[in-house]
Amino acid sequence: MPIQILMPALSPTMTEGNLVKWHKKEGDSVEIGDILAEIETDKATMEVESVEEGIIGKIFVPEGTDDVAVNTLIAALLEEGEDVSALEGMGTKSVESSVATPKAASDPAPQKTDPQPEISASPAPKLEIVAPIPQSSSGKVFASPLAKRLAAQHNLDVSTLSGSGPRGRVVKVDVEAALSSGAPFASKTRTQNAPQRVPQGEIIAADDLFPAYEKVKVNNMRKVIAKRLSQSKQTVPHFYLTVDCQIDALLTARQDLNENLEKAERISVNDFVIKAIACAMRDVPEANASWADDHVKIYQSVDVSVAVAIEGGLVTPIIKQADQKPLSLISAEMKDLAKRARDGKLRPEEFQGGTVSLSNLGMFGIKEFSAVINPPQGCILAVGAGEKRPIVNDSGALEAATVMSCTLSVDHRVVDGAVGASFLKAFKSYIQKPVKMLV
Repeated sequence: MPIQILMPALSPTMTEGNLVKWHKKEGDSVEIGDILAEIETDKATMEVESVEEGIIGKIFVPEGTDDVAVNTLIAALLEEGEDVSALEGMGTKSVESSVATPKAASDPAPQKTDPQPEISASPAPKLEIVAPIPQSSSGKVFASPLAKRLAAQHNLDVSTLSGSGPRGRVVKVDVEAALSSGAPFASKTRTQNAPQRVPQGEIIAADDLFPAYEKVKVNNMRKVIAKRLSQSKQTVPHFYLTVDCQIDALLTARQDLNENLEKAERISVNDFVIKAIACAMRDVPEANASWADDHVKIYQSVDVSVAVAIEGGLVTPIIKQADQKPLSLISAEMKDLAKRARDGKLRPEEFQGGTVSLSNLGMFGIKEFSAVINPPQGCILAVGAGEKRPIVNDSGALEAATVMSCTLSVDHRVVDGAVGASFLKAFKSYIQKPVKMLV
């Protein structure tokens, strides 16, 4: 009996994915462990490998197909002695076990939440791409994360390659083909006069009201982000509290700590902020909570979710039990998690959950902002840049200090104003006297 290959669920919350590329074609032999296809989920593009052997009898879902539901029959394997006549009647949706499994649990999925009403959304429109994407001389190219990693490992510039994937995307097979053909290992260069962004979608002509525009397809990650943020703002009653923290003592402590550390081990301001959030949540546990309709969850561990920008969106890897970890360990974990987040290698348990979130835009020079709560968490802290500002010191004299504005977004169903203010007071005390975080 032919073996069904179903669309796999590559994360606990995945309901559909895009079939980016087939690595096998009809008639090809398949061994256990062979890569069958590349599937794009809401957070990453993953290779899927076979756990059975046979011959590809038929591919039911062609590559480039979007929004394929989990457990949809996408292909079938013929076992020894079978021919294509055994495939008659196949091609309908199935719920049996799939023979395809993810090569690695690297799909960062949206954070798991308590059961909530689903927000319906119309399917994203299918786009017609008029031509493959041209390559950019700046080295910026539309490529899958896997292709980028493979190219980087071999010092190959992906901007020199032509993509065979959907919308001209450079995929793994393109890199492998370039390596086998002896493509030049060109280094990426930057020029002062960088060219404009390369279009990734259909160019729609101007009309009487609007100029021409580029119609860019929304990927799964952006769909999930849009859905979750809309849900948060529509269902969670936000309010905001802002406090200014002087960070001169923190900067001095950071400099002293980093003097004897290698560059890769140095502690960042963000590491101090993570630790301060965790210590403040430990001191004010009522803020380390979430709403669950008929009860409030007050968490017994402080797990800090940290927003990390990745290609096409963001993911929130978690520093677990951050209040109990030294700065050096927080720093090492954060560097590792951020790198693997950008490479699409996080395990689900490393980004799902968390009891409070941090969004830091200080490195972009943003002075102050308010973040959207990450459900079901009750709080998210938005941190701006440290900048020199005039202050009045304790003796009444005017002096300059390095000040960082921090805004706490709060779910008013679970955290009241007094509790939020108590948390910020504790947070500020740790930031302004960082030695308290070291004991």
